[in-house]
Amino acid sequence: MSSEKYLVRGATLPGGTRSDLLLAGGLITETGTRLSAAGATTIDADGLIALPGLVDLHTHLREPGYEQSETVLTGSRAAAIGGFTGVFAMANTSPVQDTAGVVEQVLALGEQAGYVTVQPIGAVTVGLAGKNLAELGAMAESRARVRVFSDDGACVWDPLLMRRALEYVKAFDGVVAQHAQEPRLTENAQMNEGPLSAELGLAGWPAVAEEAIIARDVLLAEHVGSRLHICHVSTAGSVDVIRWAKARGIPVTAEVTPHHLLLTEDLVAGYDARYKVNPPLRRREDTEALRAGLADGTIDIVATDHAPHPTEAKDCEWDAASNGMVGLESALSVVHASVVADGRMNWADVARVLSAMPARIGRLSGQGQPLESGSAAELTLYDPAASRVFGTDDLAGKGTNSPYLSMTLPGRVNATFHRGYATVLDGVLRPTDEVRAYGATAGAGAARG
Repeated sequence: MSSEKYLVRGATLPGGTRSDLLLAGGLITETGTRLSAAGATTIDADGLIALPGLVDLHTHLREPGYEQSETVLTGSRAAAIGGFTGVFAMANTSPVQDTAGVVEQVLALGEQAGYVTVQPIGAVTVGLAGKNLAELGAMAESRARVRVFSDDGACVWDPLLMRRALEYVKAFDGVVAQHAQEPRLTENAQMNEGPLSAELGLAGWPAVAEEAIIARDVLLAEHVGSRLHICHVSTAGSVDVIRWAKARGIPVTAEVTPHHLLLTEDLVAGYDARYKVNPPLRRREDTEALRAGLADGTIDIVATDHAPHPTEAKDCEWDAASNGMVGLESALSVVHASVVADGRMNWADVARVLSAMPARIGRLSGQGQPLESGSAAELTLYDPAASRVFGTDDLAGKGTNSPYLSMTLPGRVNATFHRGYATVLDGVLRPTDEVRAYGATAGAGAARG
């Protein structure tokens, strides 16, 4: 393991207490006050919140196949600048991540990049076509040790196929992550269905198209006794269904995106395609229900659904534009703005929904651990008192399709530590060659457990 050593002085832990943290050999080796360590780089963390490194269960890294939008390296850099130390890479690449060979390729690209732990997600069906199950067992047994399977971007609409997938993943404690969208109810949909869609003349995406699939799938999960995860929940009705399912003891977890916590359908009125996303931005009532559901634990985690696109895919007419927003670089600030600033959640809650629970759901070892002696040195330092007008200079990936450009957002990531190494320091990304050199010294995959 590398000799890189850091002494973080006076950080505020998620529970509110202050502590020094000594990072050495890829671990938090000591916590307490007035620590000292010869040869360590000292970081003054007075006023900074120390969080376990953030983990994103829903990231689109686009490689292989769509490198014009993002690569594993550029997406990893975006993740690091946003405070993430682990990301789950969605399967809608080309070729699709539906075989052991492709998921192992993505794993290797993440290890080579070195900024974060990149954990591939396997497709549920071959080619995301919704007809035949993919090689779930082979991906689970591969070097990538896949435990999360999703056709995100497409719903597993066939109930028999969904049942079989849920039954199959039970054998290795996997989870199926469903993109809940009934396809017949959303044909040609362009935005949330309601008075505004009628006024703008855009085909509507009704809330019931999401809620119906969730209702069906929680009942299937109960019948099979298997884990189910719901991607990017966006409606008040979905929160109600998930709350009912949890009260019934069904093993379901759910995520909400930062943009669904903060933004509403009103932004679509200007036909700015940066706000085109699937599921669409919803009503203010939905946003409020999502915030409440996250705060009371009905919704388990925040996941970015980071979806970069080349400029031409967004700088065009609304109907022709691609769905999706980039979100890795802004996620922590948006969570701060939407549920922390008003006192609805505290920093311990943020550590739970942006680190501990995503790692637990995805069965990702070495991530989401408490900041205590002996834990992996996966750590984010965040300045909650900072404020910034979010701009393209804040983006570290290829995609510039952020919905927050020109918005004033609170907070800023000061430092990110992955495997005990500062990939971001004083808000600046470390050069790729330095990160890769450290990774070669530390040993690829050392933090994977």
